Amino acid sequence: MTPELTRDCQTVADRLRATGHRLVLAESCTSGLLAASIATVPGVSQHFCGSAVTYREQTKVQWLDIDPDLLSRHSAVSAPVTAQMARAVMRRTDEATVSLAVTGHLGPDAPVELDGRVYLAVCVRSDGPGVSRDGQDDSYVVHEHALVLHERSRVQRQIESAREAWQFLVRVALADT
Repeated sequence: MTPELTRDCQTVADRLRATGHRLVLAESCTSGLLAASIATVPGVSQHFCGSAVTYREQTKVQWLDIDPDLLSRHSAVSAPVTAQMARAVMRRTDEATVSLAVTGHLGPDAPVELDGRVYLAVCVRSDGPGVSRDGQDDSYVVHEHALVLHERSRVQRQIESAREAWQFLVRVALADT
């Protein structure tokens, strides 16, 4: 873990404590790095529920009930699939109030047009029913973010993905209000 990632995790843990949120993760390209990194913060167990590491498409379907047609239409590395992952892991974790999902192509054999592309989705449990931007009628608010990483090594891309994910989570769901 880098010092920067350690600081990001401490910030997330501090914000979880301050807001009272409980976090659950759905990870693909980070392969559990988000869960492993946040778990290093003492006392975070009061606010961190766990992580579903769903690296392969079939695992996404079986563990998170991701729609196979959605995977066929958009691929696992897409905004719609990432949003569905965030929603699905939240549905399966009653105590969670916020979820974070990440998918991406981090190489080395990624298609050129997708190489380094990462999608993030944060799902926040709301108090009442609503309709999110992707048309899902549920009591969640979903925020999405896409980025392209420029680091060359796969490990550096995973670390950069994790840092971006934590910073996005803080911006959209854990910021001071």
